[in-house]
Amino acid sequence: MKKKLFAVLMAASMVASLVACGSNNAGTATTSEPAQTTETTDAADATEAPAAEETAAAATDMRVAMITDYGDITDQSFNQSTYEACKAFSEANGCDFTYYKPEGDSDAERVAMIDKAVADKYNVIVMPGYAFAGAIKETAEMYPDVKFVALDVSEYDLEGDDSDFNNETYANVFSAVYQEELPGYMAGYAAVKMGFTKLGFLGGMAVPAVIRYGYGFVQGADAAAKETGADVTLNYAYGNQFYGDADITAAMDTWYQGGTEVVFACVGGIFTSAGEAAAKVGGKVIGVDVDQAPTIDGMYEKGMTVTSAMKGLQATVNTLLSAIRDGQWDKFAGKIENLGLVSGDDTSLNYVGLPEDSTVWNDTFSKDDYLKLVADMANGTITVSNDTSAEKPSAENIKVNFQGNIK
Repeated sequence: MKKKLFAVLMAASMVASLVACGSNNAGTATTSEPAQTTETTDAADATEAPAAEETAAAATDMRVAMITDYGDITDQSFNQSTYEACKAFSEANGCDFTYYKPEGDSDAERVAMIDKAVADKYNVIVMPGYAFAGAIKETAEMYPDVKFVALDVSEYDLEGDDSDFNNETYANVFSAVYQEELPGYMAGYAAVKMGFTKLGFLGGMAVPAVIRYGYGFVQGADAAAKETGADVTLNYAYGNQFYGDADITAAMDTWYQGGTEVVFACVGGIFTSAGEAAAKVGGKVIGVDVDQAPTIDGMYEKGMTVTSAMKGLQATVNTLLSAIRDGQWDKFAGKIENLGLVSGDDTSLNYVGLPEDSTVWNDTFSKDDYLKLVADMANGTITVSNDTSAEKPSAENIKVNFQGNIK
């Protein structure tokens, strides 16, 4: 029987009729703080809709909780995007929704929030970030009737060196991981084609997802430099944390005042250090995970953000919550999906990319040039390595100044 990509269910969820999934406290939320996919689904199964009465019955008791990782819902990144997606879905569908913020950054504190959510009768728990791996291992089997949706928790995060990489997780857990090297490549390629020749990559902690972003960024810049013949240099460093501070800002001051024109700040709140330094000299930044132009430009100056290397966090959340609402959870439960490019023609179906509305296109890199880049990546004309085993990135056509951890 023919197979269809995971995106079939995403597209279906966009047009599915909304089924009420409310409770006595419908719509409530805590507001005190603000290439390629590897998995396929059966075409027949993906298009078979459950009976209306079965769908309504299955959705009636759906109660959604989101738990933040070490950040909060105002991080302008992973937590905020996930929170907004859960909240929007719940409001649109009449679901009870809240979120929980652990008191600190530990497995025990994340487990405590999962315990509390279950005790509060929430039966769908959304968790953004690899830091939830330990909490999932402690709670998934303890709460078999709870549906866990994890973002960016890989099989390696869950199993370490014992992983057999069969893209399986616990029976009541679904996890989406992303091919960060692809939007990283797009951002590096775009920056050089736009005319920037002095680039920077400021990573948070050197975890696999951040490394994939960074190594992809180097590959894209290298490819564009080969095409254009530009003399490109790239400073590369990690902040060893996911938030900006005075020490990291001082390092970024050195970069920008030394001639760096644009820095890819990746990920979380570390962009604040790049933004503060860029604002002093009229420099530029590249956002990450979500379209960060509204946030960064609003905090510093309009036009500072030339583009953002994005993951489809909101689309993923909407797809999974819609599947639960529609009684299709079994198509996702127990799986880990590696999400990337689905289409070279319709970029709205892709789980990675650049924002077409806010990217600062110019004569040397237009929207049409970007669409051709996506098409070439989707059809295999351009390939991007996801190998993160090397201690530092390498390139043939640009000079990479690798600085390791800033602090």
